[in-house]
Amino acid sequence: MEILRVENLSKVYGKGESEVKAINNISFSVEKGEFIAIVGASGSGKSTLLHLIGGVDRPTSGKVYIDGKDIYQMSDDNLAIFRRRQVGLIYQFYNLIPILSVEENITLPCDLDNRKVEKKKLDELLKTLGLEERRKHLPNELSGGQQQRTSIGRALITNPSIILADEPTGNLDSKASNEIVNLLKKSNKEYKQTIIMITHNIEIAKIADRIIEIEDGRIVRV
Repeated sequence: MEILRVENLSKVYGKGESEVKAINNISFSVEKGEFIAIVGASGSGKSTLLHLIGGVDRPTSGKVYIDGKDIYQMSDDNLAIFRRRQVGLIYQFYNLIPILSVEENITLPCDLDNRKVEKKKLDELLKTLGLEERRKHLPNELSGGQQQRTSIGRALITNPSIILADEPTGNLDSKASNEIVNLLKKSNKEYKQTIIMITHNIEIAKIADRIIEIEDGRIVRV
């Protein structure tokens, strides 16, 4: 079953001689439960593509369908709500709220949506993340790996249609990187979570079901 379809997607910055095609007429689809890695050199357009897929930025042209919905036909307010409910975002630098505990950071998307979190589900997620003993800690009391695991929990708590991970291991040492990669793989296999991960590390990309390579805003290998 198709969960994501990208059609003729382009993002252009500037005009005339200063025009830059960050994304140049990209099309591809992803099946529900797939783990996709997007690789490419710095400046290839992979982060821009991820932001367009997630509705963080709007394209110059083209369409993105998530679970059958044309996300760019939505108003900004409706797109923000859709993104909060259906798209889990994991960033390189965690983006945790410093005054909130691990548990509060994880449940934040549900709190913003006035949705009650099942205690059993939260406890199970904290156990899977290895954060049971850290649930009341603030981000500055955590290691980098623990902070990233918290951000993964925040992405998983709403059971989104798709998780987008932007260089999730880019700020971590090799041990923590392996932990995060294994956790993403576990989320994919055990929770059947669809994941699209950007990485510059080809060894990390190899854990994915499929690798999409981008160069100068175009797909050169699928």
